[in-house]
Amino acid sequence: MTIYYSMTFALLVAEVATFVVIVLPLPYAFRKRLFRFLSESPAVAKVAYGIKIAFIFVGILFVDAVQRMLRVTAEADLAKTSGGVQDIRSETNFAARKFYAQRNTYLTGSTLFLSLVLTRTFYILLDLVQTQEEYAKLKQEVAKSSRGQIASQDQAKQIEDLKKKLAEAEDKVKDFDIVKKQAEQNAKEYDRLATEFNQANGSASDKKAD
Repeated sequence: MTIYYSMTFALLVAEVATFVVIVLPLPYAFRKRLFRFLSESPAVAKVAYGIKIAFIFVGILFVDAVQRMLRVTAEADLAKTSGGVQDIRSETNFAARKFYAQRNTYLTGSTLFLSLVLTRTFYILLDLVQTQEEYAKLKQEVAKSSRGQIASQDQAKQIEDLKKKLAEAEDKVKDFDIVKKQAEQNAKEYDRLATEFNQANGSASDKKAD
């Protein structure tokens, strides 16, 4: 892989590691400190700004990879239509170019997709933590002020609103299963491309030996 695709792969690995960390069932106190640090730290903000610039280049690489994949696929179809590629080296070269183009497309596409999922997941969990914190504070205030008395109507309404927000945030968290399934599908597709590439090289070697 070239250096920019190697950097894209490193960025993808970092995204997966970050995603795993933020979705782990961490204690509430630790999760609150972690998300407060990530959302308020100036150093994290600078790093996030640099990553946003990197994603612009990844987007350019994705467009280029898609164009290359379409061009190689069209060339392969044209060669099959015209009677097939007779030269073993040319056939192997076609298979390798097609594999690399598809690999680069899935690599850059997965990186961009996971960046969107990671950003959305972070803000969902941040909203969940803030809602839980507001709910706990309000519950403590009601307990201290009432001392066995019935809470006022406004306070009860606020509690109900916070309960609804908390339930909605928890429902959004359940969408992580969809993300995991998408990641598994991308991994299977990547394995399929690798298998096709190995089979293509194997068949080319057999023809050359004959």
